[in-house]
Amino acid sequence: MNDVWKAMLWRSPEYIPVSVGILPRAWMKYREALRNLVAKHQAIFGSPSGPRDFDAVPGTYTEGEHVDVWGCVWSNIAQGRESIVTGHPVPTREDIRKLKVPDEDAGFPHGFMFLRLTDLRGFEECMLDFAEEPPELQLMIDIVLEYNLRQARNLLARIESPQIVYFGDDLGMQNALPISPEKWRKYLKPCFQAIYEPFKRAGCYIYMHTDGHIVEIIPDLIDCGVDILNPQFRANGLDSLVQACKGKVCVDLDLDRQLFPFASRDEIDSHVRESVEKLGSPEGGLMLKAEIDDQLSLETMDAIMDALERHRAHYRLPET
Repeated sequence: MNDVWKAMLWRSPEYIPVSVGILPRAWMKYREALRNLVAKHQAIFGSPSGPRDFDAVPGTYTEGEHVDVWGCVWSNIAQGRESIVTGHPVPTREDIRKLKVPDEDAGFPHGFMFLRLTDLRGFEECMLDFAEEPPELQLMIDIVLEYNLRQARNLLARIESPQIVYFGDDLGMQNALPISPEKWRKYLKPCFQAIYEPFKRAGCYIYMHTDGHIVEIIPDLIDCGVDILNPQFRANGLDSLVQACKGKVCVDLDLDRQLFPFASRDEIDSHVRESVEKLGSPEGGLMLKAEIDDQLSLETMDAIMDALERHRAHYRLPET
């Protein structure tokens, strides 16, 4: 059993699991210098791999437009950055009544439930739907849920033994939920429960990434079956996350990427140390994640990696 599983199950990991996500734009900018930095931090990245194409980018990070299986148009004006949805296939409530479940199976992309609703309708129209609660809102939710349940059956058919299954859907904004907790529980909680339930029944564990302020619904996400929650530090606040999560769900903490561009090496170290001291325990329940892009200097990236390597051993007994 590796440290990720031990942390999730509170079985005293040797080290706090840490990871660093490097966005394509950073590779495009720093190239071999970033590759050398990664090679320096093998405790995080492992042994150096073979040659890397620094200009390679995954699907929606590609400049231009593409259309997904739902008919949403994704636009990108900067190679190596993420796209946004600019074309919404059901802009009116009447259009919802014509919406069909796609025939093509695309699995669970980031934004598979709540964000899918906003992608289909457009954010403002979707917020009006939640505010006014027309019958078309539940109709659209049911259609998206039906598709997701099919994706769940497809994925479960390929799982041979219990494992951690990864999901991502940004449920919060910078300082609040986009809809009230009461409406989230009414309309969306049943969806996540229905999607996660067959995985839990199969003995799997649920990892859920979700950006934004979500503190009020963390107990609900735990009810839905989430075993590892990946929340943002800045949008939720460390003390609020301690109150909502510690001892209740394993946290893979998304460290404060809004701090990173302006922080000194000592400030970054203090940030990581405080997160470990408040959310961590010798038994586990904590992992740490940092996301870095081209807005950070190589020196700042190195400081982040150094801090993660240092504090991942926070609860490790000294060797005798």
